[in-house]
Amino acid sequence: MAVVAGALFFLLLSTSLSVLAPHAAAGGYGGWQSAHATFYGGGDASGTMEPAFLHIAQYRAGIVPVSYRRVPCVKKGGIRFTINGHSYFDLVLVTNVAGAGDVRSVSIKGSRTGWQAMSRNWGQNWQSNALLDGQSLSFQVTASDGRTVTSMNAAPAGWQFGQTYEGRQF
Repeated sequence: MAVVAGALFFLLLSTSLSVLAPHAAAGGYGGWQSAHATFYGGGDASGTMEPAFLHIAQYRAGIVPVSYRRVPCVKKGGIRFTINGHSYFDLVLVTNVAGAGDVRSVSIKGSRTGWQAMSRNWGQNWQSNALLDGQSLSFQVTASDGRTVTSMNAAPAGWQFGQTYEGRQF
């Protein structure tokens, strides 16, 4: 099996590439299941990408096995919280997350409330239906590796919708 350095970079550039990911159930391709990566820049470059990819991988029976490993994300500064919404609907965009890089859960705490779990709205937008106006806001972010970071009073009591505030980092 070819160990491909920069496989993620390659997948982001490719337009339509069948990548294989391990599948828990046995069957089909010896326990491998096809996945599909799409480049949102338009056009299909799969015909032009295959020759380049075959220089770094071995093609066997229609399958190009790829080994990969996660590496921690390194970010400058703290986790950023962009607050949108309106009074009883706080929509918080969580960005600049280091460590595992992907967020499993987010909780919010006003200066006059306890911790409240937020629900994922879409992407890394997390929502709360609590009235938190006029309160300083604290956040707990849990990454997919199970680590949690708490940013106490990341947004001051005078925070405003549309503003971005910075908290602690993993």
